[in-house]
Amino acid sequence: MENTQLKDERLWKIAKRRAGFKRHLLSYLLVNVLVWGIWFVNGYRTGNFVHIWPLWVSFGWGIGLFFDFINSYSGMRESLEEKEYQKLISKRGM
Repeated sequence: MENTQLKDERLWKIAKRRAGFKRHLLSYLLVNVLVWGIWFVNGYRTGNFVHIWPLWVSFGWGIGLFFDFINSYSGMRESLEEKEYQKLISKRGM
């Protein structure tokens, strides 16, 4: 029963991480629509579309979003944690 409880806790952590990524993605999209909208309206009013400053926001935040995606969906973290856990268990048994 203890092993089942540990697996459920692990699945809960994965689910929380993925839900957090989805919230992060939604805020990224909403803020980028707002920033690009401000840029467009301001550029349309002034006729100055030369400096595309929202690219910095989209690109910088996009890098963080990419790493959040990798952390949430790759499974690398769980496999590394499992390997370390198994290593500790085997050392304790010696």
